[in-house]
Amino acid sequence: MTSVLLIDKGITDYSDAWEEQKELFSRVQNNMLADQNYLMLCEHPHVYTLGKSGNENNLLVNDDFLRSVGATYFKTDRGGDITYHGYGQLVGYPILNLNNFGLGLKDYIELLEETVIRTIADYGINGGRLAGATGVWIETDSPNARKICAIGVKASRFVTMHGFALNVNTDLKYFSYINPCGFIDKGVTSIQNETGKKVDMDEVKIRYVRHFAEVYKCKIK
Repeated sequence: MTSVLLIDKGITDYSDAWEEQKELFSRVQNNMLADQNYLMLCEHPHVYTLGKSGNENNLLVNDDFLRSVGATYFKTDRGGDITYHGYGQLVGYPILNLNNFGLGLKDYIELLEETVIRTIADYGINGGRLAGATGVWIETDSPNARKICAIGVKASRFVTMHGFALNVNTDLKYFSYINPCGFIDKGVTSIQNETGKKVDMDEVKIRYVRHFAEVYKCKIK
């Protein structure tokens, strides 16, 4: 069975996590015959990140305002548009050799969505997919469709990096400063917002890791 090494970084700056991702990404690419895969979990201090094909106009505030709310901004090499990361959000960065899993990129992303769908189901939340949009959504067939998890990945030579951001106890007001993922007509939500109570982050991590192992049929070390 394919193995994945879990790295729990706790609260860590986005730039530090990105540098570590790049190191692990290069390590896997340089040793493609090995069963070498990683899952990094963390929370970030307030930060906005823009995907390589994203529109900078989807950031609705200027640098001075970002500083006033304690947020930073990065242009990244992942797919997708702009998103927010912050305290109370579970961010996951799988650095996987897809050859180890027998997966193409499309299937990998669908399974990544499935790991989140199963996790939020543990809290009584029915998540799903929205046509034409990656990530995990609530009430996808209604005008009240809202995103609970953003997904943006990079893959090169069958190795992945970047990943997902699941809103757990996230302060949703920070999404009002952007057009999340480029959408101007869709809302965002969190586990806390949907259930009406704060959720223990360590518990969410445990549940998520279990579902990740089930979905990708791997052993977490």
